[in-house]
Amino acid sequence: MNPKKRILSGMRPTGALHLGNYHGALTNWNNMQDEYECFFFIADWHALTSDYENTENIRNNIHEMMIDWLSVGLSPDKSTLFVQSDIKEHAELFLLLCMITPTPWLERNPTYKEQITQLSNKDLSTFGFLGYPVLQAADIIMYKADGVPVGIDQVPHVEITREIARRFNHFYGNVFPEPQAILTPTPKILGIDRRKMSKSYHNAIFLSDSSDVIQKKVNEMITDPQRKRKKDPGDPSVCNVYDFHKLYSDESLIAQVDKECRSAEIGCVQCKKAMATNLISKIAPIREKRNYYLDRPDTVKEIIQAGSEKARAVAQETMKQVRAAIQICPRPIAILHKI
Repeated sequence: MNPKKRILSGMRPTGALHLGNYHGALTNWNNMQDEYECFFFIADWHALTSDYENTENIRNNIHEMMIDWLSVGLSPDKSTLFVQSDIKEHAELFLLLCMITPTPWLERNPTYKEQITQLSNKDLSTFGFLGYPVLQAADIIMYKADGVPVGIDQVPHVEITREIARRFNHFYGNVFPEPQAILTPTPKILGIDRRKMSKSYHNAIFLSDSSDVIQKKVNEMITDPQRKRKKDPGDPSVCNVYDFHKLYSDESLIAQVDKECRSAEIGCVQCKKAMATNLISKIAPIREKRNYYLDRPDTVKEIIQAGSEKARAVAQETMKQVRAAIQICPRPIAILHKI
């Protein structure tokens, strides 16, 4: 029997997780747990690349993110769930990879200039921000991952990792496999204002939101902009509420909404109410599990500690191979004290 292939992915703990995170990554991670050997990590060092001035919330965000992961079905029995900064070997490998990574590779990163433009309110003229693809490469190849689950827009990030692994192997011998991008389906889901769902846009519906908050946010959702009155026919294909119906309502209701919107038999208020009811019902089990883990903070800490210990054992073995390949091996502490 062939062993499972290994995958790795992570998320930055920059705040509460929302439905975009859930449909964009977490549902895919959850489904992959039985097919792959999964390593999923909370990338707190990566959070510092853009939020280095404000670190007071990172610790709490780590705890909340792990609760969200457990609530949607990620399991410590099936996956290794850990925190990046618990594994100091990531920093050592990052340093070594920095020595061989050409600067132009980082400057041509397609998201580098794009994010500098989008996050113009932050000073991102730091080495950490320029070099985050190298840290990302260290995260991935540390565990010799066969694949990285990503959306199509993230494929260039995996390609940089492949190039760095290839360059390391060229200089020092074949230590690292070149990970493949595993394209995962990401259904269309926008924020309540029809922009990309994002914490920074204040347009997100969070997994931790109460029923009342969800209903309020749904009521604020932008529908067909051409439909001014209830008697005006609508176009579901341009309506964000209809997109949510396709995720949370059954096929019969989806068909009914499509028909009655186009014929002006249903108004936007009624349509939103029906969708919100189904959305709240579908994520109720997630919220129930969230409450379970919120009441058991020590259990969450134990899960993080156990996952980090498993990840550290793998990382330590990888770094033994890396040091041997580069011919930088640890010397006895007694010798170091004499230097």
